Amino acid sequence: MGEHASENQPVTTSSTGLIARWQSIPLYGRIVIALVLGVITGLLLCSNAASLAMPGKLVLRLLGALAPALVLAAIVHTFMTTQLGGPLAARLPRLLLLNTLVAITVGLTVANVIQPGENAGLTPPAPHEKTEKSANPLALFLENVPKSLLGPLGDDGKVIGVIFIAVAFGMALRKERERPIMTVGHLVELFLEALIKILHWIIAVVPLAVFGIVASIVGLEGFAQFKALGIFVLSVLLALAIQAAYYLVRIRFGSWVSPGELLRGGRDALVMAFSTASSTATMPVTYAALKDRVGVREQSASMGALVGANFNNDGTALYEAMAALFIAQMIGMDLSVQQQLMVVLTSIIASVGAAGIPEAGLVTMTMVFTAVGLPVQYIPVLLTVDWFLDRCRTAINVMGDMNVSCLLDGKQKQDTAP
Repeated sequence: MGEHASENQPVTTSSTGLIARWQSIPLYGRIVIALVLGVITGLLLCSNAASLAMPGKLVLRLLGALAPALVLAAIVHTFMTTQLGGPLAARLPRLLLLNTLVAITVGLTVANVIQPGENAGLTPPAPHEKTEKSANPLALFLENVPKSLLGPLGDDGKVIGVIFIAVAFGMALRKERERPIMTVGHLVELFLEALIKILHWIIAVVPLAVFGIVASIVGLEGFAQFKALGIFVLSVLLALAIQAAYYLVRIRFGSWVSPGELLRGGRDALVMAFSTASSTATMPVTYAALKDRVGVREQSASMGALVGANFNNDGTALYEAMAALFIAQMIGMDLSVQQQLMVVLTSIIASVGAAGIPEAGLVTMTMVFTAVGLPVQYIPVLLTVDWFLDRCRTAINVMGDMNVSCLLDGKQKQDTAP
């Protein structure tokens, strides 16, 4: 028995080591690997690769179910924990809303003018795809995955859906069972933490979704979509550059800070935002850069970099608006003015609590797509370039925070002493 146990030990260690090495690769690296393998598999299997899309649909179904509850908890937590006081607090919401509206308008305008997804040749999914219970057990399993977190608890709920939710929350809360809940704030925080833990599990299998969807698309449709994807990347970069120019012009005419001074003083924050793809992680650097290097008042720096960062995600909102139009163009779906306004509204609401959510763009994008009836199954196509665009739009998010701080500080430089 001892010999057999010692012989089997290296196999277990090797397997564990392989998984650990895979998990140690950054998410964008795993997605790029999945993209390459998906293209190769699609070329080898051709039309037979269609069935590989099913795991991707499952991952996106789970994301779609989690997204509304996650955004709800994040927004509630943001409003409960953010200090919204002082004379500058009244001006802050107006500045944040204006910046976000401009960002989405820029995104929609660029996407409508350039039309990066035009003639991509993607076949739209069947409008009302019925599941044949006897034909495909995997499809039947997918049908039982809840479309929304609270859906299975209603009158038409499915028992399997309830079990999914119960198991997910049971596992997520195992280590928190002894945690004291003293206030409503503690309860909201626990709920948000549980949702984020479940989100991490889903994000871990996102590369599998990318592999399956890319293999399926390459096998069935070819490479036209990826040419369109290149135009989409350039379109997003153009829109983000226009948004950055808007920030600098606003600062030039609405603040004592000069655009050049802001870029020089805030470059550390912008570089960190690009390298980490996290505006939350960059917050302290942004605050310090504004206060110590640029020289805005402490209260202005705090309101823009710390409070505003929780509500101000202009780059993310711009990207999601463009992504919705891009996919609509790829599948030949014409989004009406009303639907584009719905994209604007959903992007604004979803971006409010996005700062504290890991891979926020992926989560909120499912909500934007669902709001206008776009198929979420094509989101993995965007994920192949999202790792780069995420860094670019995070830098714009941080520049938006700086913009707000400078505008709050006014046209006259004031004494920074208390």
